[in-house]
Amino acid sequence: MKKYKYIFFDLDHTLWDFEKNSTLVLKDLFEEHQISSTGENISLEAFLEEYEKVNHQLWALYNKDEISKEDLRDSRFTTVIRNLGGNPDLISANLGEVYLEKSPHMPHVFPNTFETLEALKSQYPLYIITNGFEEVQHIKMEASKLAPYFEAVFTSEKAGYKKPHKGIFNFAMETIEAQPEECIMIGDNFDTDIAGAKKAQIDHIFFNPTRKKHGKKIQHEVHDLIQILDIL
Repeated sequence: MKKYKYIFFDLDHTLWDFEKNSTLVLKDLFEEHQISSTGENISLEAFLEEYEKVNHQLWALYNKDEISKEDLRDSRFTTVIRNLGGNPDLISANLGEVYLEKSPHMPHVFPNTFETLEALKSQYPLYIITNGFEEVQHIKMEASKLAPYFEAVFTSEKAGYKKPHKGIFNFAMETIEAQPEECIMIGDNFDTDIAGAKKAQIDHIFFNPTRKKHGKKIQHEVHDLIQILDIL
């Protein structure tokens, strides 16, 4: 008899390859909006590296409710340019909106995503639990061809709680009429996916494709999504 009845997945960085998709869009924006001209020696490499760092910092603040969705969206590029010594007044005021319009349409997912989902879908109903913005998650799902594998997408905006708050997990479980012991969460982020699952008393699998070292206490860890099938 199967231990679990329902599987929850994170979306960004777990199935949808955020780094790859975002980098492709950022490269286009760098050229189209002449970002190198906003300051001396602002190279594409420096821009990409600084964006990744700033975006990670801002998302951490957003997940803790320390900044708003609008703050995150509007300050990413100005902060990057300023940190690189450029003049943020020289970039388009709507660059953040342009990025959000383009990036969700990128289709790239992690290796073995579809092979894993195909095998799991024949045995379990699958769901997404994400802190990502409500208006772009379904675009990502359609563009990447992930949508047919999932019964529903639970966003923090819809639930009224962000991971790691147990409220978003409870919202999902109440919606599908599930109990914590019947569920398992799969995600890449200790601070949101894994910590949130623990708070909601849900089992978890940590997805660690880069094999980053850590001293965290976890139940299961995989480096390739296909390894999930050995656990479930």
